[in-house]
Amino acid sequence: MDLRGRVALVTGAGSAEGIGFAVARRLAQLGAGVLVAATSERIHERARELTQQTGVEAAGFVADLTDPQQADALVAAAIARFGRLDVLVNNAGMTATTDPQQPQALAVTTDGQWRAALERNLSTAFHVTRAALPAMTAAGFGRIVNVASTSGTVGAYAGDAAYHAAKAGMVGLTRALAIETAAQGLTVNAVAPGWIATPSSTEEELRAGAATPVGRSGTPDEIAAVVALLAAPAASYLTGQLIVVDGANSIMEEKQHAGV
Repeated sequence: MDLRGRVALVTGAGSAEGIGFAVARRLAQLGAGVLVAATSERIHERARELTQQTGVEAAGFVADLTDPQQADALVAAAIARFGRLDVLVNNAGMTATTDPQQPQALAVTTDGQWRAALERNLSTAFHVTRAALPAMTAAGFGRIVNVASTSGTVGAYAGDAAYHAAKAGMVGLTRALAIETAAQGLTVNAVAPGWIATPSSTEEELRAGAATPVGRSGTPDEIAAVVALLAAPAASYLTGQLIVVDGANSIMEEKQHAGV
């Protein structure tokens, strides 16, 4: 789990209490230099907090990663600042604070809403990963972790088909790339968080978390712990996998007896 001398890039890390920042903090605690990215200027405050909390070098970068040119610029900035790139965590997705979108049932989802959901939740990972691959393959080492969701990968709920389709696509991207890069020293895995308590969690989501076998929602730090494991140099034979982190919720058959 020692990441000293390594460099990590974590997208979607703008929220101080979100999964992205928790991941960045855990990787920094393990010794990695970290570049964090988000769509708003608050990412620079996150970078300062990382340095203050862990003592490692950290930097922030503002980018709309649905734009492939900005994704290219992000990866170039990481390499220019740190001289290398070892770990990529594609966490960007969900609703961007700079462009909120409301979920819609499929029958009333517009073409624009469909494209926006796919761009934000799937194309962002494609753009950044494509930009990062040359440096990783040249070095013969890389750890790519895609943050998917239990939604669309092992389950679904009504009213947000575009998001589910995008997150399922993250698993396909993960598996295909794992095959393509396995012989080059790279691993590519996905993490599927279940109900995770964050400041944006609704009362309904918190109730759903309380109905899991564990009896509570998960925390961003618990997702970060799994990402850190996948990012470790020793995790060299673990690739192409989806790791579900949901307190056993997706395997519980008798949900009706748990008040769900």
